[in-house]
Amino acid sequence: MEFVGYATRASAHDKTGKLMPYAIQSMMILLAPVLFAASVYMTLGRVVRAVKGEKNSVIGPDWLTKLFVTGDILSLAVQGGGGGMMIVSDLAKIGQGIVVAGLVVQIVIFGVFCFTAAHFHRRMRRDPMAAYIPVELKWEQTLQMLYAVSALVMARSVFRVVEFILGNDGYLLSTEWPNYVFDAVPMLFAMVIFWRWWPSMVSSTSTEEGWGVTTSMSDLSPSGMALNKGVPEP
Repeated sequence: MEFVGYATRASAHDKTGKLMPYAIQSMMILLAPVLFAASVYMTLGRVVRAVKGEKNSVIGPDWLTKLFVTGDILSLAVQGGGGGMMIVSDLAKIGQGIVVAGLVVQIVIFGVFCFTAAHFHRRMRRDPMAAYIPVELKWEQTLQMLYAVSALVMARSVFRVVEFILGNDGYLLSTEWPNYVFDAVPMLFAMVIFWRWWPSMVSSTSTEEGWGVTTSMSDLSPSGMALNKGVPEP
């Protein structure tokens, strides 16, 4: 989505008077980070399931994904509607306000998400069961990855809020380089982080059987897990 946006932006270099290229690049670049956010939300739910940490999450993994992704869709719809209105000169001001509202919704949702993830992380580290989580799951590394991507998307959203508040005559919208430095670069880093540290074990082990080594609730006790891992029972 972001690639299409920037490709269209490049192709429109000599077509600044045409409406369609502007509309495509504007919408694609504006809305693409919402999909990054949805991936972040769904990954946390998978981590909670993979480590059997439901009791340590302030929001259950089923509701966690549904609530945050629903909020993300709301943000997408608001930003998309506002972005469409900005194409019409008579509605540009109203459209900018709606886009800002959608971005603020996204920032608020991200704030609540970061609190939820940090709360789960803190409680999980204090849980004695955490000592028996298979090392290969790398659940803490995955959470750190989510923090990094969340910070990049949130910083980009704050930039966009400031950009639209300043308006079409503002420095940020009337100058090219801030868009690349504060939007394209953070999203590129977010994509690289996801690609480099995506935990394949989270997807393959997020099943009803837990870590792929347990098959019953009795096996989820420290003694049961120790036996499953071939560790002497304490």
